[in-house]
Amino acid sequence: MKHYEDNFAHNSLPSLDLQPEYKFLGLPQFNRPEMLNCVEKLLDNHIAEGRGNNICIRTFEETWTYQDLYEKANQIAHVLVEDLGLKSGNRVLIRSANNPMMVACWFAVLKAGGIVVATMPLLRSKELTTIIDCAEISHAFCDSNLSDEMNLVKSSFLKKVCYYKNSDLEKLMETKPKTFHNFHTKADSVALIGFTSGTTGLPKMTAHYHKDILNICEAFPQYSLQPTEIDVFTGSPPLGFTFGLGGLVLFPMYFGASTFLIEKPSPDLLLKVIEEYKITICFTAPTAWRIITTKVNKFNVSSLRKCISAGETLPLKVWQDWYNATGLKIIDGIGATEMLHIFISSNEENMKPGSTGIAITGYEAKIIDINGDEVSRNEPGRLAVRGITGCKYLNREDKQREYVENGWNITGDIFRQDEEGYFYFVARGDDMIISSGYNIAAIEVESVLLTHEDILECAVVGLPDEERGMLVCAHIVLKENDKANDELTKTIQQWFKEVAAPYKYPRVINFVEELPKTETGKIQRFKLK
Repeated sequence: MKHYEDNFAHNSLPSLDLQPEYKFLGLPQFNRPEMLNCVEKLLDNHIAEGRGNNICIRTFEETWTYQDLYEKANQIAHVLVEDLGLKSGNRVLIRSANNPMMVACWFAVLKAGGIVVATMPLLRSKELTTIIDCAEISHAFCDSNLSDEMNLVKSSFLKKVCYYKNSDLEKLMETKPKTFHNFHTKADSVALIGFTSGTTGLPKMTAHYHKDILNICEAFPQYSLQPTEIDVFTGSPPLGFTFGLGGLVLFPMYFGASTFLIEKPSPDLLLKVIEEYKITICFTAPTAWRIITTKVNKFNVSSLRKCISAGETLPLKVWQDWYNATGLKIIDGIGATEMLHIFISSNEENMKPGSTGIAITGYEAKIIDINGDEVSRNEPGRLAVRGITGCKYLNREDKQREYVENGWNITGDIFRQDEEGYFYFVARGDDMIISSGYNIAAIEVESVLLTHEDILECAVVGLPDEERGMLVCAHIVLKENDKANDELTKTIQQWFKEVAAPYKYPRVINFVEELPKTETGKIQRFKLK
């Protein structure tokens, strides 16, 4: 059935036989009406129910109420339809750091019946062009501070680019009404397209529906956070990353809470914001939690009640150090762009340090072998998950067949599940090092190295070797760079053999000043291989 005037996204969805099996959608909290625009629940209803004057978004420079956001999103929706010629179903790219206008543009696109493609600020023109060509994007909103790379984009699909921050968009908004009649979308109309991080070659784009956006708000936050209107969220992940979109926009706004956005987050800025603005819920990556722990005693973080980590696995050492420093338990979680947000995590009642957690409400998970059969408890295998969201790659039947097997989403991660049902990360499927016949998970080696008193950060990869097949190679950032020498290499190697299985020790150690990371804080191990 036709959803939009421009039906590119729906025509590009995988056939039903290749889509994952959806579960738990019959539960009351996930049961959505046939016609649904997610903006109404996330934004418009707060105005209708008298919460317009409640604070919605703060930054260091400004404060927006829900009424402010509502009016600006409506004005931008008018600009889209009346000035930029948006047709329902058109894809709209948003290029911005985390700021209130980006959020207003995000809501405006959905109000006007468009499909959002939010991107990371660090992307260059070549990457932007690839995204625009793949998704046949016709319109773009761009923060004027990021105009240089946008101006270099050359694509026959891109018809209109509108800049904001003292630029075209604000001028066009001035004359527009502050109300807008939202496009009447279906619950299973595509609302956003997420491009998977770290892909090489042709990128993969995964689609999510309006109902998916609301359903994830009834899953992880209800299970792990129990948010209320008085909560104040913050964090470091970009809104172009679905971890950041959920944690910094969707979750706070679903529950009528507020969010503090930081354009260029750093550990010191995060701590400053937590102290000064009485943050209660913070989302960031394991790397940031590690650094914040070393600085937290200089700040008052007593307002914090929930700390969430995702993006890559949380080392036990980081969890323990943060708990020792603050008395707070970091909530680990695994999600995926393909699944939209977190599907395995924990809460105060069922947390095991070192474990990622259990399948949260709305999902089920299991560990399978190469044939798709479930393995015994405590045996490592492939993680398979299904539930209220699932992978829907556009125009990539080959990748869809790889990701979805027999209705289950196969994430590419190696996990094990203990007797009580808790899941433990073992390795990415491609981060397993096979050396002299031993299977060595890079994360295991990293977890040991991080307990060494001189090591601040590390990343472990496999190096090809004729004799052993692969060698364990550790790239290490020291707390004091001037300590790096051959003697310390030998000391660390000998120490490792004494505290862990000797066959896992890093035969090659490179001391580096910093590790290559994505904008979301993930270590880019492929650059180290």
